[in-house]
Amino acid sequence: MKATQTKGQTGQVDFVGAGPGDPELLTLKALSAFQRAEVVLHDRLISPEVLQLAGQNARLVDVGKAGFGPSWKQDDINALLVDYALKGQRVVRLKSGDATLFGRLDEEIDALDAAGISWTIVPGITAASAAVAGIGQSLTRRGRNSSVRFLTGHDMEGFADHDWAALARPGSVAAIYMGKKSARFIQGRLIMHGADRTTPVTLVENASRPDQRVVATTLDQLPAVLAAAGLDGPALTFYGLAPRDAAKAVTEFNKELA
Repeated sequence: MKATQTKGQTGQVDFVGAGPGDPELLTLKALSAFQRAEVVLHDRLISPEVLQLAGQNARLVDVGKAGFGPSWKQDDINALLVDYALKGQRVVRLKSGDATLFGRLDEEIDALDAAGISWTIVPGITAASAAVAGIGQSLTRRGRNSSVRFLTGHDMEGFADHDWAALARPGSVAAIYMGKKSARFIQGRLIMHGADRTTPVTLVENASRPDQRVVATTLDQLPAVLAAAGLDGPALTFYGLAPRDAAKAVTEFNKELA
């Protein structure tokens, strides 16, 4: 549950998974590290409710990245982590969801190792777990899928490539992070490799938060429905899963209360 590398420096960096946004889904270990921090370098997607839990004297620094938009350079984030830690600061690098999943964790750890700075990893609840709970489904099911793929919609080179033939097989389930802008590309690759056009696809925006939205469609209709929905928050795409009716009813009920 925790990886530690000690180099004998006075500074310390804790890589903390902030969870999907609901502050009640922050782990006790994450909260403890967060409230001890003197400096917090946080992602753009961290919810305001989570940031409010920082220690009273903590300095909050937004080092957010935006897909295909203005972003902090990774080298600058690495340098900032090293700089604060070498000054003897207790630093939390707060990442949305779980720090080990699509969070560029290795690059930041490598920078700390090179500077001789100690670090720990505190895992968090990833967006896929929160989003699938929000649609009343499970990521795996006997007789349907014995595995699930966690994919990214784009990487440093652009839209990310995957084993489309395997994904196109009946019963496949995938949780696609950062998949909104690559929806048409993903649709095209899957259909090209024989995927059933009626395969369910569900998008969950702002998973676990009060403004969570669920958009259910099919592979065939994905780009058109996504464009019409106008999702502007962080969204996770489930390929091969549709919301249960009970989950839809709860979502609509929560909207009425908001």
